[in-house]
Amino acid sequence: MRPEGLTADAEGRPGGAAAVVIGGGLAGVTAALSLADAGLRVTLLEGRPRLGGLAFSFRRGELTVDNGQHVYLRCCDAYRWFLDRVGGAHLAPLQERLDVPVLDADRGRLGRLRRTALPVPLHLAASLATYPHLSVAERAQVGRAALALKGLDPADPVLDGQDFGSWLAAHGQSPRAIEALWDLVGVATLNAVAGDASLGLAAMVFKTGLLSDPGAADIGWSRVPLGELHDTLARKALDAAGVRTELRARVTSISRTGNGGWRVDVPGEAIDADTVVLAVPQHEAHDLLPDGALDQPDRLLDIDNAPILNVHVVYDRKVLKRPFFAALGTPVQWVFDRTEASGLTEGQYLALSQSAAHDEIDAPVAALRERYLPELERLLPAAHGAEVRDFFVTRERTATFAPTPGVGRLRPGARTKARGLYLAGAWTATGWPATMESAVRSGISAAEAALSALDRPRDHLFAFEEAA
Repeated sequence: MRPEGLTADAEGRPGGAAAVVIGGGLAGVTAALSLADAGLRVTLLEGRPRLGGLAFSFRRGELTVDNGQHVYLRCCDAYRWFLDRVGGAHLAPLQERLDVPVLDADRGRLGRLRRTALPVPLHLAASLATYPHLSVAERAQVGRAALALKGLDPADPVLDGQDFGSWLAAHGQSPRAIEALWDLVGVATLNAVAGDASLGLAAMVFKTGLLSDPGAADIGWSRVPLGELHDTLARKALDAAGVRTELRARVTSISRTGNGGWRVDVPGEAIDADTVVLAVPQHEAHDLLPDGALDQPDRLLDIDNAPILNVHVVYDRKVLKRPFFAALGTPVQWVFDRTEASGLTEGQYLALSQSAAHDEIDAPVAALRERYLPELERLLPAAHGAEVRDFFVTRERTATFAPTPGVGRLRPGARTKARGLYLAGAWTATGWPATMESAVRSGISAAEAALSALDRPRDHLFAFEEAA
C-alpha cells in the first residue's frame, strides 16, 4: 500500500519521487527534512515511540532526564544548522568563549582551559602557560606536540591504522599530560582513551576543535531536555515540511520491486518508494541491506561499539556553583548541572558523563553509588552532609562506534551499489567521530547523494566543509 497522500505516476510508483527514511535519530531526521525540502514525498519510519535516537529524554518522577549529557562545539556547523532548522538554536546556546574548569581531586587544585581572541595557536597560549595540572616542561612539550598534530592529514589512511597514544608518547607526552589534557578532551569526544583511538580521528578532533579557529571549541549544550529539541521540535519541523512520520514502525525488510523501485516492509504495511535512506545503527543496517548493496557488508559487523555510562545524583541543596566541570585524579570525568533543564525546583541535580566506560557499564547501581558519591564529596566540599534524594544510572552500551585504529576503512559512504539506496548514521564515513555532528552530516550526505541521482536541485542543502 502507498503512504497516505501520495499519488502514483504513470508506472504506478508513488509520486515518482517518493522517499522512505528508516530511522528517526538525528541522521534520519536530517535526511528526511533535506529530501522534503527538495520537494520529495517523504515517509520517516522509527521503531521507537519517539524521535532522537540515542540523544533523548524520559520522565522520572518530577524530573525530565536526558539519557546522557550531550554537548557540541562551535565548529559543529551541521548540528548548528540542524538546531536552526528545527527552531531550537536559542535553547542550546554556545559559550561566548571556551572556558572549562578542571578540578584535580588529588591535589585540590582548580585549573581552567580557556581561550582568548588571539589567532590560532596563540588563543590557548595563556591558558596553557598557567595550567596548574602540568609542569612547565610538560606544557612546553604539549605545545610542540600540538604543532606536530597540526601538520597531520586526518584523511591519510596511514593515520587511521595508528593509535593516538603511541603517537603522543613518541612526541614527548608524559602519562600526566595525556591524562590532564589529551584524554580530558579526547575521551569526551572520541569515547576512547588515547591508546585505543585512531590517530586519524584524534587528529581530526584536535585540529578542527582546537587548531582551526579561535572559537572552534566553544562549548554548547541544551538548556532544555534533549527530547524537546530532537523529538518535539524535530517532529514539528517534519510535519511542517510535509513528512509523514510513523513511530513504533519497525522495518522488517527492504527489497526491490519489479519496476526497479523499493519496497519497505513494516508490520501491516508495505511502502513503495524510489529512494530509501537507511539511517540505523551499523549492525541493524547490515541485517536490512539487500544482497549486493555493499561489496563487503560484513565489514559493518567489524565496527565495534563503545559504551557511555551516565550517573545521575539529586541533592537536597546546591553543591555546585558552576554549570559544569571536568575532573582529574578521580573516576569522575565530566559533571553538569541539569537542575533547571530537568524541571527540578528544590535542590540540585547533577549528571556525570562517563565515556569509554567498558569496566563499569554493567556494574550494579549500588556499587556505582558507593564509588561515585564519595568522589563527588572529594570534588565538591558542599556535598558533605547534603542529602542524596535520588541516585540512578543510565547505560548506553552501544552509545557510539568504537574509534579504534583501522575503523576508517570499515566506514562506508552514503552511496551503496544498489540504485536508490543510501546509508546515514554517525558511523558512516563522515570523517568525524560518533557525535551529533557526524550524524547530521551523514543525513545531509545521504540526501545529497539521493537528490543527485534523481537530478533534483540541491542548492538548499547545508554545505559543510570537509573535515580538517
